[in-house]
Amino acid sequence: MNSNFTKACLVLAFVFLVATQFFVEEVGAAGECGRTPIRSAATSLSPCLSAAGNARAKVPPTCCTKVGALVKAAPKCLCAVLLSPLAKQARINPAIAITIPKRCNIRNRPVGKKCGRYVVP
Repeated sequence: MNSNFTKACLVLAFVFLVATQFFVEEVGAAGECGRTPIRSAATSLSPCLSAAGNARAKVPPTCCTKVGALVKAAPKCLCAVLLSPLAKQARINPAIAITIPKRCNIRNRPVGKKCGRYVVP
């Protein structure tokens, strides 16, 4: 009887661990960038660094491609990236960076949405 009890406890522990792992993965996917960590999303936008610091700088085509894909996949992700500690460390000016989708002529950008204290033009 003791071995049946031990087996039952092991099965319950295994089920608990599997359920916990599923829950943790679901929580991780609930962010603004989906399953992509904000740090990875920010790194993918590295071609935009010059345009994010100077409103008059020409936005590189690779930046427009990356921003367009990000806005299409997860519109809230761009805002999360621009307000992230990583962007702050890179000395990105969110007021300028938030204009990149418009400067790239991205049609389905979230116009008029708030990004912290900034509004997407």
